[in-house]
Amino acid sequence: MLRIQSLLLMVLSVSLLVLTGCMEKHPAGSKEAGEVLFAACVPCHAADGSGKAHLGAPRIAGLQDWYVKEQLHKFRDGRRGAHPDDAPGLRMRPMARALSGPQDVDAVAAYVATLPKAKPAATLTGGDPAKGAAAYTVCVACHGAAGEGNELLGSPSLTGANDWYLKTQLHNFRSRIRGAADGDIRGAQMAPMAMTLADDQAILDVLAHIQSLGN
Repeated sequence: MLRIQSLLLMVLSVSLLVLTGCMEKHPAGSKEAGEVLFAACVPCHAADGSGKAHLGAPRIAGLQDWYVKEQLHKFRDGRRGAHPDDAPGLRMRPMARALSGPQDVDAVAAYVATLPKAKPAATLTGGDPAKGAAAYTVCVACHGAAGEGNELLGSPSLTGANDWYLKTQLHNFRSRIRGAADGDIRGAQMAPMAMTLADDQAILDVLAHIQSLGN
């Protein structure tokens, strides 16, 4: 399995480098250039950005461009995706590093932001949205009452995210798989917030509440 994953990463990385050389007709950093570069992201995140759960690749369509930029830079410099227990992050990091520089990061982020945003179908069961609403009050200051996010605080929208992905990331923050790397200030701020959820049931409850929010 590891050999297959390594081969896939090598092929995708080479493809990305080839695509980078085919963008001369597009302005650097533009969403048009980003569309070309996004071809290397399709095997995991799908052409419409809807993601592939079996690969641990979340829906990214419609994510704010500033958030996509920040996460790509974190993957590139090791503030995210370097922990040995973060398998999807370890796969994502070399793909982010294959982008030639900030202009390519800007271009991919600009294109991702144009993909139609839609609420993914729920995949988790057993959560109580009423209890989750109470637990969510600590999230409102950063993510907003409607889960719309806040650029000034670096907090992304939650309403277009897969519930399984949010569950994984909450566990990652709780176990310091994410948010413990040097320089990840916003991740470090999120870790204690995740710790306010006492157990798996509390996580399911808050995710059920988020699922009830609008797009």
